Amino acid sequence: MRESDLFDEDTTSTLFRDVIMLALAGFVTLVMLLLPHINPKAVAEEASKSPGNLTVELRWPDDMNADVDLWVEAPGDKPVGYSNKGGRVFNLLRDDLGDSADLTGLNYEFTYSRGVPEGEYAVNVHLYRNPDAVYPVPTTVVVSLKKPGYKSAKQILVSKLDLTHQGEESTVFRFNLDDKADLVTGSVHNLPKKLRNKKS
Repeated sequence: MRESDLFDEDTTSTLFRDVIMLALAGFVTLVMLLLPHINPKAVAEEASKSPGNLTVELRWPDDMNADVDLWVEAPGDKPVGYSNKGGRVFNLLRDDLGDSADLTGLNYEFTYSRGVPEGEYAVNVHLYRNPDAVYPVPTTVVVSLKKPGYKSAKQILVSKLDLTHQGEESTVFRFNLDDKADLVTGSVHNLPKKLRNKKS
């Protein structure tokens, strides 16, 4: 084999390696240029958008083995609670049974609306079961409003209420929202309104 043949083989293999490295560098550059245009954040934001919504949350002490139920009623709709988990406006997203079938130890229930129709809303709490018979059962109810077109919710009502006997159903709030999803001034009260066994 001649010396010039060896030189040609080295040159060819070096040239081949250089071409492969340039192709790889070009591919990496192309990927780096395209990354800013792949936007999973926008997809996540779109998924979290919703029409206006109203969230009602109920909390009671985490160490208490009691089953407290949240009941809500939207204008012109049927009451939503443990035995009717969805209506035209509200859905009950969590029915907490106290210590029963609960891996977290947290005691809370909440509902979430699809839209914010104009009219009167009612929020009740009901002490369904209290096997340890520890009284009173202190509860906290929070109502938050996310107006259509807004990105975050704003807390509009908060109340604390002690339940004193099993089977007790108490109205925490009754309030009105107008056609712009604003809380109507002077509309908040807690005149009793049964929701649990109401037929619509």
